[in-house]
Amino acid sequence: MSEQTSLTAPDPATVLNNVRAALAEDIGSGDITAALIGANEQATAVVITREDGTLCGRPWVDAVFREVDRDAAINWHFEDGQAISAGDTLFTVAGSARGLLTAERAALNFLQLLSATATTCRHYADSVAATGVKLLDTRKTIPGLRIAQKYAVRCGGCFNHRIGLYDAFLIKENHIAACGGIAAAVNTARQHAPGKPVEVEVETGDELQQALAAGADRIMLDNFTLDDMRAAVKVTAGRAELEASGNVTDKTLLPIANTGVDYISIGALTKDCRALDLSMRLD
Repeated sequence: MSEQTSLTAPDPATVLNNVRAALAEDIGSGDITAALIGANEQATAVVITREDGTLCGRPWVDAVFREVDRDAAINWHFEDGQAISAGDTLFTVAGSARGLLTAERAALNFLQLLSATATTCRHYADSVAATGVKLLDTRKTIPGLRIAQKYAVRCGGCFNHRIGLYDAFLIKENHIAACGGIAAAVNTARQHAPGKPVEVEVETGDELQQALAAGADRIMLDNFTLDDMRAAVKVTAGRAELEASGNVTDKTLLPIANTGVDYISIGALTKDCRALDLSMRLD
C-alpha cells in the first residue's frame, strides 16, 4: 500500500465545494449585521494566532474570501506546514469591509481546524522522528472534510492511510466472518479489484499466520501487546507490511514504534483535535 505524503494542495473543486457549503450554512439569506456597513467601505484585516502550532488551510481561506469578494487581496506570511508561534501575524487581507466580516468565521473555522490537525500530527511525528515508523491517519474524520483533514495530516508530517472505502481493501473481523475466513476474503479481494492494496486486520498470532499465507500486502495488528508485536515482526520477516492499531497514546507511541512495525495508525490525528486559537481584527 502506498501512502500519500505530498503537500500538493487538494483539487480546487473539492476546496470550493467545502467553502460553498460552509458559506451557505453561515450566510443563509444574507449577513444582516455586515449590511450595517456602507457597501463601498474598504478595509484591511489582520489574522493572528494566540498559540503555537503548525499552519494549515491556506487554500480554503483563500477560497472563502474570494468567494465572498473576488477582489480580496490576501498576503500570507507563512506556508502550510510551517511552524507558527503565539502572536504571529498569519496573513492580512484587504477588500470590501462587508465581505471581510462576512467571510471571517468560515475562513477562521477552516484555518483553526486544519491547523489543529496539522499541529497534532506534528506532535506525534516528532515523538517518533528517530525511528523508522510511519504514522497513519484513519477514516475518523469530520464528515465532508476528509480531504481537507488528510491534507492537514500531511502538513503535520504524518501519512495518509486509504482515503475512503474505494481505494484499498481493509478486511476486518466482520468481513472475515461474512466471507468465510481470511483466505477466502483475500482471494475474493484479488479477484474483485486486481491491483488494489489488500490489508487484513488480525487479533491473534494464528490469524497473522493465516493472513501471511493468504498473501496480504499489509497486516494490521489490532490491540497486540508490545511482546506480541515484536513476535509478529519476527514471524513476518518482511513478507508483509505490519501496522499497529488500537489505543495509541503519547505514552504508548514510542514503545510501539520500537517494536519494529512499519506503521502505526492513530484515529486521534483527526478526531481529537482542539481548534487553534486565532483572531481577526480590522486595521
